Amino acid sequence: MVLGEEIPVLGNWFIIHFTENVGMAFGIELGGELGKTILSLFRIAAVIAIGWYILHLMKVKAPCGLVMFLSLILAGAMGNIIDSAFYGMIFNESYHQQATFLPEEGGYAPFLHGRVVDMLYFPIIRGNYPEWLPFLGGERFIFFRPVFNIADAAITTGVAGVLIFYKGFFHKH
Repeated sequence: MVLGEEIPVLGNWFIIHFTENVGMAFGIELGGELGKTILSLFRIAAVIAIGWYILHLMKVKAPCGLVMFLSLILAGAMGNIIDSAFYGMIFNESYHQQATFLPEEGGYAPFLHGRVVDMLYFPIIRGNYPEWLPFLGGERFIFFRPVFNIADAAITTGVAGVLIFYKGFFHKH
């Protein structure tokens, strides 16, 4: 696909929308090459820490739900690391062209400096803010605007599960 290309799956409700995320969630990024390196190293350190913590929880027989939700966070983080680490090495740029797998001239970025592919888009509700609303009156809005990937969904589900069931997971008997 070409960057920005869309394929409607369920009308205007679910769309495969090809975009690349250069940084963290919602496109937030640390500046430049050094920022990308720091972000990549932080992700790797976080995966190691989460993996160690999951092993610890299994040894102390922690609630299965806690281990499951943390495993979702771990799997999602690993997926985004793999994308960031290798995508730039095995594809060329996808701006104004279809990206090529294993191009002869090499990829667009070195190890750990690639972008993360996001593709799931659910613009469920589209409309305009009421005119009387300060600052936003008359402006268009879309709910749910973010474009994300399976790894992002795993991380979000894992974090939400830990927060929702926190009291049950960490309650002392």
